[in-house]
Amino acid sequence: MQKTQVDIQDNFWQDYSGLIRNTVIPYQWEALNDRIEGAAPSYAIRNFRIAAGLEEGEFGGWIFQDSDLYKWLEAVAFSLRHHPDLELEKIADSAIDLIGQAQHENGYLNTYYTVKEPGKQWTNLHEAHELYCAGHLIEAAVAYSQATGKSKLLDIALRFTDLIERLFGTQPDQIRGYCGHQEIELALVKLYEVTGEDRFLKLSRYFIDERGSKPSYFIEEWERRGKTSIWSEGTPNLEVYQCHLPVREQSVAVGHSVRAVYMYTAMADLARLTDDNELRKACERLWDNTTRKQMYITGGIGATHLGEAFSFDYDLPNDTVYAETCASIGLIFWARRMLQLEAKSEYADVMERALYNNVLGSMSKDGKHFFYVNPLEVWPEASSKNPDKFHVKPVRQPWFGCSCCPPNVARLLSSLSDYIYDVTNDGSKVYTHLFIGSQIGFESGGCRVMLRQRSELPWNGKIEFAISLSGDADSAAFELALRIPNWFQDGRPILKVNGTNLNYHVENGYAKVERSWSDGDTLAWMLPLETKLIAANPQIRADAGKAAIQRGPFVYCVEEADNGLPIASLSLAGEPKLTERTDADLLGGCIVVEGDGQMVDESAWKESQPYQPLRKLTRPVRFKAIPYYLWGNRKAGEMNVWLRY
Repeated sequence: MQKTQVDIQDNFWQDYSGLIRNTVIPYQWEALNDRIEGAAPSYAIRNFRIAAGLEEGEFGGWIFQDSDLYKWLEAVAFSLRHHPDLELEKIADSAIDLIGQAQHENGYLNTYYTVKEPGKQWTNLHEAHELYCAGHLIEAAVAYSQATGKSKLLDIALRFTDLIERLFGTQPDQIRGYCGHQEIELALVKLYEVTGEDRFLKLSRYFIDERGSKPSYFIEEWERRGKTSIWSEGTPNLEVYQCHLPVREQSVAVGHSVRAVYMYTAMADLARLTDDNELRKACERLWDNTTRKQMYITGGIGATHLGEAFSFDYDLPNDTVYAETCASIGLIFWARRMLQLEAKSEYADVMERALYNNVLGSMSKDGKHFFYVNPLEVWPEASSKNPDKFHVKPVRQPWFGCSCCPPNVARLLSSLSDYIYDVTNDGSKVYTHLFIGSQIGFESGGCRVMLRQRSELPWNGKIEFAISLSGDADSAAFELALRIPNWFQDGRPILKVNGTNLNYHVENGYAKVERSWSDGDTLAWMLPLETKLIAANPQIRADAGKAAIQRGPFVYCVEEADNGLPIASLSLAGEPKLTERTDADLLGGCIVVEGDGQMVDESAWKESQPYQPLRKLTRPVRFKAIPYYLWGNRKAGEMNVWLRY
């Protein structure tokens, strides 16, 4: 695909861009330095200072704590790319200097093994996340080099990668292993793309190809360690780490969900760059299983807190759900790579669903509080008293001891412009995957084209495109492909060019218009938004006899703040008569959905009587639902996405 420059110019998303730039990134820097009162300490900067010999002390936090700083630096890089900030760049440069001071002469870089267990490097690939942290370092280095033109962090990452390349492989003197948490595989692809050096692509492919080979490296390594483990007892569960089978033989998403989608992302990258059809087919099988049988309506994945993992097909509980923020972000990464393999609307549909619901919902409106777990049903008392629901929080947290999610949100939203379009190398095809107000410049037939999108989504479905040409050419011939979202199911969207209705053909869920475009041409794309009740596949037992509310890309939920208690007793009326209205004062402004429902009439129950003969003991109510991404921004209370009908 052609390298392009995309700038977001969108009211909804520019608010988030400003929040990330002005609040989230500075706040997270304070958190990394342990300066947020009442928040769990990060230890990240302190660990680097100890590893660099600048202060004394013990290693703090999780074994993978280095990665939080790397993800923060990547978010900074993406922000600087669009919004230069000398003061922020100076802070980032100081962090990079610190990282460089902590690096060993041979290129090795990991504060846990430098500070806590020197001499034991590479003895626990199964659990220790050394290659995972290296991957996040590489991603940050690539992004920072591209944004600022500075090479220091990239040089640090290259020195470490050179060491990894010497150590790992199939030669007799090399370690024939791979990481317990996939990440370096997709990072090496980025390093290949920025340097053009095939050796990085080959190393990524080695890590993918070696995974799942027999005998199991993790079991042999565990035996060499005297059968000791950091996280769990007993023989390593290979499914948790997706190494139970060679990746090309896998067809069902299993194990830790973040590990899985990071690996699938790299697999899709390698399938595209190496024309590996077998790897591509594996990606397509795993995609079908993940998104059609193991994904929540909000775009969350990972059904159980035990191992932060997938469980089995159609097992999607709402109240003990995990749906980790990082997992949805990884799903977006994977969807993006699948779009590069083949432009199919289902990939962009999932990308949009996860973005607008699970990911946005994971961060508070103030940018200073975060969810690790993203439930679809919350009962605060159960969260505090039921051991099976301790992981489900009714309010977002200021930071976590394991804070992989907050900087992941920052780096995704800072790089959102990379997810909107694809342009073929020759400029003959332009795909619009997301309807976000923006401007993209690209080359087509020797002509410089500027395509500007004005979008009223996510609240209204009017989208307009304006085309301008520069240079001597009077026109530019290219095909413009517009995604038909899966939430639009009422016939064919209306498309107008220069005010005139235009017929178009549909391929893989994209409306395609191929013509010679002139300077000043306009295109209008109409996607009327309607509030709809959505049913779940009957095999999803948790949602049997229930419906969810969706309007455009947004899934809705009901909260205690609007509807009283108990939310679980609220059900839809036979004819709910859904209406929608704009509430400019609610949580920064949104469209709320209201409808007719019924609540159990508690006055008909004796307080001491747990059961009684079934009677119609309900009272009519008019309920109010808000977009899921806004829940939990008022007071702690009950919440539900799925309503009985």
